[in-house]
Amino acid sequence: MKKQAPIESVVFVIDDDASVRASLKSLFESVGLRAQLFGSADAFMQSERPDIPCCLVLDVRLPGLSGLEFQSELARAGTDVPIIFMTGHGDIPMTVQAMKAGAVEFLTKPFRDQELLDAVRLAIEGHRARRKEEKHVAVLRGQFASLTTREKEVVGLVTAGLLNKQIAAELDISEVTVKMHRGNIMRKMQARSLAELVRMADLLGVSRSRPGAT
Repeated sequence: MKKQAPIESVVFVIDDDASVRASLKSLFESVGLRAQLFGSADAFMQSERPDIPCCLVLDVRLPGLSGLEFQSELARAGTDVPIIFMTGHGDIPMTVQAMKAGAVEFLTKPFRDQELLDAVRLAIEGHRARRKEEKHVAVLRGQFASLTTREKEVVGLVTAGLLNKQIAAELDISEVTVKMHRGNIMRKMQARSLAELVRMADLLGVSRSRPGAT
């Protein structure tokens, strides 16, 4: 039996109109996108969803929670899914509210199929890139946690631009010890250059300042 290829991404659709759901599923599948359909926000939240790059195509008018209210619920729950709104009754305040809350697009019916497909591809690619960066940051956090307290202090000073002799004076240690710490840091963080270490520190939110500086 031929092994199925893994699913790389999925489009979730929430709309209470079955004919709309079916039409969107057909559209997405025509360009090779997998779609999962839901008739309500509750059905979506109760479902088991694959942990892969995705986006949510969401009708503004839904039974129970509105699409905008559901957007807020997802944000409060920490559910990371880019949203594309669609509505037949949109207005400027509604659009502004949705976009300010992080929606990728707000499409007013009737819209062209290509507008929706373009928005979906943009949302999925953005989500894929964000997931990749989050995994990278998680690895960096683990590497940073492996540093000693002194090594973490040295990271802050090195990325603040201090020279070895300045770091030695700041921490009241020898330059040789600073060099040893720097070597350990570069090895543990798997940084190939100072510039790369600085980028890592930025991603981790490591403060680049002298201890006690204001």
